[in-house]
Order: sequence, then C-alpha cells, then structure tokens
Amino acid sequence: MKILTGLMLTALSFSAAAQAHLDVQTLVQKEQAYINEQREPDTRLVAANLVVPGETVFYTITFSNISEEDADKVVITNPIAADLVYVEGSAFGPGTDMQFSIDGGATFAERDELNVTEDGVTRPAEARDFTHVRWVMQNTLEAGAQATARFAAVLK
Repeated sequence: MKILTGLMLTALSFSAAAQAHLDVQTLVQKEQAYINEQREPDTRLVAANLVVPGETVFYTITFSNISEEDADKVVITNPIAADLVYVEGSAFGPGTDMQFSIDGGATFAERDELNVTEDGVTRPAEARDFTHVRWVMQNTLEAGAQATARFAAVLK
C-alpha cells in the first residue's frame, strides 16, 4: 500500500517565480471526519501527516509581499506530485488567472487550451495530465498585502 507523509507532500508542493519580495508558505491538509458540537457528523481540515491512496489533499498557498514596494505581475507556480491527481475545478485564487502545465512546467496555458497527443490521437487534457498549477495575479500585490491560492489532489 502506498502511503505518503505530510512532510513529503510539503517538500514537493512549493515553487514560486523568482520574486525575492514574496514570502510563500504552503499548507497541506486533508479532511477528517468528526462529530461536531451538535452531535452531527462533520468534516474539518487537518495536517496531512499521513495520506493513503484515495484520500484528497488540499494545498493552500499563502503569499505575502514582504517588501516596501508594490509587486506587479506576481506569478505563483505549484507542482503536482507524480503520485497525485489534480481534482478537476479545485484550483482557485481570487484576482488571479489560473493556468496549467501538462509537460512538467515547461509551458502553461488555460485549462481549455491544453491538448494531449497519445498514439497519434489528440484529445483535450484531463485532470490526470496536469503536472503544475499556476496563478497569475491580475492586480498589484501591495506592500505588506497577502493573497491565497488553493487546489486539491487525490493520492493515486
């Protein structure tokens, strides 16, 4: 049985454009079932210290402008570990355009612009083809400001 630890997932999860004015933090979590105060079944996010096949992990990337100047053209890129499959439609980041890579991060495009050729047949890229997620901020990240991006993936 394949098992990944949270430490391995975190080490694989971070990559940002070469922007020294940013502090980028990645939090890797998974859902845990519990009984809430009303004695009803519920879920909450907890640290993904141990992940087994079929479990979904949630990556939350927080990036802060730690400089005294506004940051333009902020781009955050996060690889998807080879043992994970992106969850379709899970990526979001307020004020950003999302792009994906299917070639190990060499090129990026919007979701509906990606195609894969297998055995001479071209098809639209599927979530299982994605190797990276990229968020391109559309606005300036002001000095001292913080933004967040997120996506989910399932352990194969």
